Amino acid sequence: MTFPTAGRGNCVVVAGVPYVYARTPDGGFVMSAQCPHRGGPLHLGRLAPNGKRLVCPWHGGGISLTRLRHQVPAVRSGDRVTAVLTDPDGAAAREPRTEYRPLSADLSA
Repeated sequence: MTFPTAGRGNCVVVAGVPYVYARTPDGGFVMSAQCPHRGGPLHLGRLAPNGKRLVCPWHGGGISLTRLRHQVPAVRSGDRVTAVLTDPDGAAAREPRTEYRPLSADLSA
C-alpha cells in the first residue's frame, strides 16, 4: 500500500487499524496510529525524555520506538511511503482506505 508521508491521505486504514508515517530524529517509519494498550491516538503521542519511547496521550504508557519501527516493513521514496500491511488473519490488505490524521510535533520532525 502506498500513501503520502504527510498531509491529505497520510493515514491508511486496514481492517480497522490506522497506520501513519512518523518521523523522529532517529528516522522515519510506518506505525499503527492506535495504541496497543487502550486504543488511544498514538499519532498524537509525544517522545519520552530519553527519546526511546512514544508516550500515549490517553494513558501515559510508553511504547518502544524500536518495537514500533520493526512492526511494519516500509520504504519511503520522496513524499510517499510503501508499506506491507496485512489484515489480522495475515492476508494482504484488502480494500484499505486513506484519511487524514494529524501528527504530533514529535512525530513530524
